[in-house]
Amino acid sequence: MLNTTRLEAFSDAVIAVAITLLVLDIKVPEASSTSGLWHALGDRWPNYASYAVSFLVIGIIWANHHSLIDVIDRVDRPLVMLNVFALMAIVLIPFSTALMARYLPHGGGTSHVAAAVYSLTFLLMSIGFSAVWLYASRGRRLLIPGFSDAELRRITIAFTAGMPLYLVTIGVAFVSAAACLILHALLALYYALAERGGSIRRPAAAQG
Repeated sequence: MLNTTRLEAFSDAVIAVAITLLVLDIKVPEASSTSGLWHALGDRWPNYASYAVSFLVIGIIWANHHSLIDVIDRVDRPLVMLNVFALMAIVLIPFSTALMARYLPHGGGTSHVAAAVYSLTFLLMSIGFSAVWLYASRGRRLLIPGFSDAELRRITIAFTAGMPLYLVTIGVAFVSAAACLILHALLALYYALAERGGSIRRPAAAQG
């Protein structure tokens, strides 16, 4: 068995790198006048919008991952590899964010493909997180003791509910890239306000 502390530390480092990489796609514009600079800054609105949504999503991911690791008692190699898969999807978010920002203003087919890739990245992330939880919670083999069947069902629903929602965003991407980004923003705000990650709490008997 491996140490949960090392798993969380490695995951925190990877997530920190991913969230930092988001800002690298926001380039400093060139302008020869005040009005020109304002105009150039305004033209980069897709970068700002994509950055804001993705930053919020990764922040929520980090909070959820912390809550998840907090209820895992021990770690084995299959769980580590499932966690690596989830992290792999998270590290793709800066790429898909840059793709979305680049093609969002174009409209048409290229914007639809960019939005679909953006949504697909979040779907892969959701699958990865769900796999970690489902593996750890199966038969309670890797969880701290004290969870009731009702609690396990509730948490499982919370973790897996994102997958069909992200599938919907992929469909929306082929209708409107802008609507797809707005939908992701609304989902992120919902998860942030609902404190989805906070719904995963240690059983009362295990508090300490």
